[in-house]
Formats: sequence, C-alpha cells, structure tokens
Amino acid sequence: MKKIILSALLLFAFLSGYAQNRAICRLGINYDISQSNNWGTNRPVITGIIPYTPAEQAGLKQNDIILAIDGVETNEISPKEIEEMLNPAGKKEVILTISNLATPSKQVSVKKECKKNNAITEDQLATAFSMYSPETTSEREFTCPFKTTATSEPVDFGEFKTFAFTAIDENNSKLETVINESIEKELTKKGLTVDINNPDILVQTYYFFDKNPNFKGANKILIDKEPTYRYNFLHSKMEQFPFLNYTAAEAEAEYLLQFGFRLVDQRDVPGRILWECEANELLEDAYHLDEYARIHVPLMCMQYPYVKYSRNVQFKIDQKTYNYTGLSFDIDQMSTVAEVDRNSPAYAAGLRTLDVIEKINNHKMSYTAEEFSAAYKSFITSSMKYRDPKTRFTDANGFKRCMYWDTFKYPQIADAIQNSKSLSAFAYLYYYAPYINPSGNNACTFNIKRGKEKMEIIVRPAIRRSVTIEVK
Repeated sequence: MKKIILSALLLFAFLSGYAQNRAICRLGINYDISQSNNWGTNRPVITGIIPYTPAEQAGLKQNDIILAIDGVETNEISPKEIEEMLNPAGKKEVILTISNLATPSKQVSVKKECKKNNAITEDQLATAFSMYSPETTSEREFTCPFKTTATSEPVDFGEFKTFAFTAIDENNSKLETVINESIEKELTKKGLTVDINNPDILVQTYYFFDKNPNFKGANKILIDKEPTYRYNFLHSKMEQFPFLNYTAAEAEAEYLLQFGFRLVDQRDVPGRILWECEANELLEDAYHLDEYARIHVPLMCMQYPYVKYSRNVQFKIDQKTYNYTGLSFDIDQMSTVAEVDRNSPAYAAGLRTLDVIEKINNHKMSYTAEEFSAAYKSFITSSMKYRDPKTRFTDANGFKRCMYWDTFKYPQIADAIQNSKSLSAFAYLYYYAPYINPSGNNACTFNIKRGKEKMEIIVRPAIRRSVTIEVK
C-alpha cells in the first residue's frame, strides 16, 4: 500500500518535470552508442521506437544503425554532437542514413515533433494516471535468464544475409518444427532469408526438460512472493509463468528447462559460432518446450544482431490504451488548452488553443497540478478495496501493489470515479472502459470558455493502442 501511495505522490513531479524543459522536440527514438564489434561499432543503434511519433511514421526500427545524420558520419563525432544533430535548432527535419540486416544503407527523412514547453500531452497523462486503468496502461519490467554471446572477432553481422537449419531429429520432429518455425519467423522479420542450398548461417538448436534430481522443496519465503510475469507476443500481453525468479537456487526448482540456439558461420569461417542465446529456467511446475519456444524465441532474438546484455536480459514494456483527442494541457494552468493537434478529433470538434476547459464529462477542471495529484493519491488509497489481489504486479517504478480492478465491482468503481472529491477529469482518457463509464458511449463532453463565450463540445476520441518492448 505504501508503494502505491508513493506512486501518486510522484505524479506532480512527473507532470511538472516537463514544464522545466525549454523546448520539447523529439524524433521518437531511443538509442545506444554501440560498443559491439559486430553491429554498429561506435555508432548510434536504435533500441526503441516511441509509438505515434515521426520515427515510427518514417519506418525506423529497433536495431537500425544510424550511419550518418544530415550527411555527417556518426562514428566521427562525439555522443554529445550526435544528440545535438538529432535535434538541430532551426530545422524541422533530419536526414538519417540507416543500415540494418535487410538494407546496407538507405536515407530516411524524419520530421521533428515539437511541443510548447508548458504543454503536457494525453500520452504523458495516460501514463501519469495509469492507475485508473492498469489493465490497459502500465510500464513493467521483467528479466529472463538468457545467456547471450557473440563472437569477439570483429565480424560484421550485416554481411550475413541467408540462413538454414540443421537436420531435424526425426524422434522429435514435431517439437523441432515448432522451434525452427519460431526462429525462422523472427530472422525473416529482421531481413534475413532462407537459403537451404548455400546459407551464410546455419541455425543449430538444443533443448532439455526434466525433473530436477536435486530438488529439495520449495522455498517457503518465495511462495508468498510475486509470480513471474513475462510478455507473450502471441497474446500481446503480460502473462504469468511457472518459473522461479532467476536469483533462486537450483535446489528450489522441481523441474529444469534448457533451451538455446546458435548461429554458425557457413560463409567465412565454417563452424565459427557467430551468436548464441541460451535459456536456463527453474520451474515449479511442468511446462511444454514447444510453448516455451513460441513465447521466448521473440524475446531471445531481440538481442540479435545487437547484444546489450550477456546474462539475465532485462526487458521493459510500455503498454498503453487511451483516448486520444489531440489536446495538450498547460502544466501551469491545467484547465487551459496549450495546443490542439491538427487533424485530431478535438480540432475537428472545434476545440482550439487557449480555450479554457471548465468541465470534462461533468468533472471540474479548475484545479492545479498539485490538487489533481493529491486527489489522485486519495483515490488510489480509497479504491484499493475494489482491486483484485490475484492480479498484483510490480510496475517499472518498483510499486509492488499494482492491481487490476475486480470485475465484480465495476459499478462501485464507476461511482468512485464520479465522486466529485476524486477530481477525476482525466479519467476521460479511459472513458471507453466499463469500469470508468458503464454506458459504453465513448463520446466525451467538454464544457469550455472562449473569451466571454461558453459552449459544450462533444469529442469522439480515437482509441490509441500501443505496446513497446525493448531491452532495458
């Protein structure tokens, strides 16, 4: 409970932090300066793409190498200069020269997205008020016990374009077919192609699952700890798995699972292992290897061709579903519209910059960021009784008692949202959800003041859904 309350106390700091920036411009990428011998040495490698940003619209992808910015080679300038060139003053776009496994070099024009220094967007507010709808919006982290290695030789993985698999063991043909199909899907998504006659890479797989002969019983302390959650790409959500924490002792596991695959050089130095990823799991219950491969191969492949962690790979996932109207709010006066995106639902409905919003869905807006924060904290505390303890998880900020709403208590939750003391105006971001708005009508009512004129404007938001997962 204390952690949840602390998360609410951080809300105002979250909001006010944006106002301290002199300007907010972005392309929408996260990147590392690569120290790898095999991928993008001393150049920026994109590690994440922010949804609904110019970078996503331009088609940039994770693991793209930025070879040059506006014609300047990135391995010839400092990290500080790279940062400045990616956000150049007085320019509305940058020209990036990109390399990836599919394309040795191509130029991409990326427009800058800039917001006023006092503007906070609905995307940011959705994160700030995520406890209204943790089912749909949360930032979470998890660690997989992967050991990932790449050759120490200065080999450019971009030179290897094709692959094939070693012969399938006929005694395990069904399992190995599933494994190979999972790996093939991920490698082809990265730009590699299958060539069974003359492959650059040979894919070798190995696996093991059995009872642990050294099992001594479950750790009584661990029994009460939070379950293991990981992201399942097949279902597009975080799910619970029967794995022990990667820090657990082997004797605590009733079952042991090993699964791995390696990419072996067939082009330059036949037999040389270029890259390998191996998982060693401790399990409290039986589990199917084919299911493990389907779920974990996409996670394992996130470190090819760019290896960030050699052991215990940490992932961060940002899931978000919220009502997008196109409004940005003035952090210094939350009722004032700082900006309205062109071609947005709010703009189409008639809302404009500097409009004063008096109410949203009958919730008053005449409060400061501090007052919204205090009320949000109080709402989280008072509404904990409506949450389902079986869904408890820890978010990326370390708050351990995040929980979904109890599906049998949706009416009480909606009543709590409607309570005027909750200051729940920003619950409109989740107005599509039955626990926020039982009516099912997602149209939002904005009562505004423009000069001396008052008016009621109905906005029909677009529901924005996004999931970003990256190696932390």
